Amino acid sequence: MDNQRRKFPKGNAKEEAVLEFRGVMGGLYKISEWIMRLSVINLLWMLCSIPVFFFAFMGLVSQSPDGLKAMLPIIAILAPFTLFPATTAMFAVARKWVTGEEDVPLLKTFFRGYKENYVQSMVGGIFFVIIFVIISVNYFFYLKQGSSLKVLAVLFIAFTVIMIIALFNFFSIMVHLHMKIFQILKNSVLISIGNPINSIVLLLCNGAIFYICITKFNFFLVVFFMGSIMATFSFWQFNRSFTKLQIKQQELEEKEQQRLAEAEEGEDSNEDGAEDKDSVVNLHKKDEKDRE
Repeated sequence: MDNQRRKFPKGNAKEEAVLEFRGVMGGLYKISEWIMRLSVINLLWMLCSIPVFFFAFMGLVSQSPDGLKAMLPIIAILAPFTLFPATTAMFAVARKWVTGEEDVPLLKTFFRGYKENYVQSMVGGIFFVIIFVIISVNYFFYLKQGSSLKVLAVLFIAFTVIMIIALFNFFSIMVHLHMKIFQILKNSVLISIGNPINSIVLLLCNGAIFYICITKFNFFLVVFFMGSIMATFSFWQFNRSFTKLQIKQQELEEKEQQRLAEAEEGEDSNEDGAEDKDSVVNLHKKDEKDRE
């Protein structure tokens, strides 16, 4: 135990406390710690998005069958200004966790991500809301048409799936990379289309998390875990794909540098050969002059 404690700086009480737990107790300690982290961030996410969740709840508990549909315009207007910035802040905390900074201050990291990315989140939220409204209007329009035009409704469903995946990538790119909002939106769509396997995994896993939270343990999991789990998994999936892409890009750059180096060496050898040839010619000319 003494040897293990020397690995940590003096006064790091939390690291030393973890060393005291072994086996089952150590596992329970880590589980309880992660439960606390996920629940705190999920609660902060819901509190900062409370107008959206309030109207969604009112629509769900409404006795009218079209209660939720009536609330959708209000939710669409409020989402870019509340839900999107709060979700970005939640992804900012998830990024810290995935990249190895598990002990970051939750409140400070959350509200810093909320403040720093508010404008881009709002603009991106307006963009996605407009896109989803356009898709919905066209879907229901073509759905009511003849059989030949109903095929277009299926295309709009596929487009909706792509945009949902792009939405998850949008939040991950925003908190991980320094880009302008147009570049973030463009890359979120390109990554969704360019990595179909990862996109399908992302959609299916988040869909499963959403389904379990809504249908099985609705209130408890939605309030304490749904958003934070989805954000953490989404960024983990994005970071894994992004790391692979960086490795491939680095390999290509190394190959390109090697090719350029070989080309330069070839040019140098050709120049040396030309110089030797010129010197030989000059010597022969000198010999000829001496003979004359």
